[in-house]
Amino acid sequence: MALRKNESSSADNNNITSCEEEVESKDEMSPCVPGQTDTSTARALSQEELQRLGADRTLVSDFKQMKLEKEAQKNWDLFYKRNTTNFFKDRHWTTREFEELKACREFESQRLVLLEAGCGVGNCIFPLLEDDLNIFVYACDFSPRAVDFVKQNSLYCPERCFAFQCDLTKDDLRENVPEGSVDVVTLIFVLSAVHPDKMKLALQNISRVLKPGGIVLFRDYGLYDHAMLRFKAGSKLGENLYVRQDGTRSYFFSKELLAELFQQTGFRSVANDYVLRETVNKKEGLCVPRVFLQSKFTKPAQTQSS
Repeated sequence: MALRKNESSSADNNNITSCEEEVESKDEMSPCVPGQTDTSTARALSQEELQRLGADRTLVSDFKQMKLEKEAQKNWDLFYKRNTTNFFKDRHWTTREFEELKACREFESQRLVLLEAGCGVGNCIFPLLEDDLNIFVYACDFSPRAVDFVKQNSLYCPERCFAFQCDLTKDDLRENVPEGSVDVVTLIFVLSAVHPDKMKLALQNISRVLKPGGIVLFRDYGLYDHAMLRFKAGSKLGENLYVRQDGTRSYFFSKELLAELFQQTGFRSVANDYVLRETVNKKEGLCVPRVFLQSKFTKPAQTQSS
């Protein structure tokens, strides 16, 4: 999952489309002011926003929630069928935001082994492979169609990249990635699409293939992000959990909950902060607050893979 490219937003009820990362539309969104703010404090809501969130108490029925969980893979596969490789921007910011992608080596020519959990169509891995010749990437995604798009990319080279389909919550990563072999895991706008009840399973799975001393680089939706406040009545699945019109789901993280999730699965927190940005919707002429959570967690060297 990555930056939206051409999809425009709509005011229709519940019409929150998938993956509103960073800026919503390449053509319709731009920064109100340059830069971003990193903070340990959650965004403060206005009185109007507080009232709006407080009034939204009705949850989607249990039947529909079970259906959404059962059809989660199908919904993401349909998403990629509709949008192919045209929905997302390439991520050229990862090495700027996460210096570990460059510095996590004893010497410059050392090969870095990376797992991108939730690779989408490759908008993160291909810029990295182009920029760094000493990197090998394991790339997995929930959607078989997304993985096919990765393999069809002209930059895909089996000597430097291995892509495979995987449900992080139930498919053992060790069937495709050697245990304890990965230096860095990127988990960028992925965990929010997993039901909160299964997030620990995904982290435990990742831990098994990460080297002791390895690091997880995380970026995802933060609590009170603009996308969270845009959901209409009938979209709420649970606390901070919503469903979009296309059936994909999105969770909005507090730093406390994220730290607890990682700590309960054996990780140690290195950094865990909110990233606050403001972007302007050119179509509507509105400046809107974006909130992301950017974090780093390490697997302690003494921990043994289970």
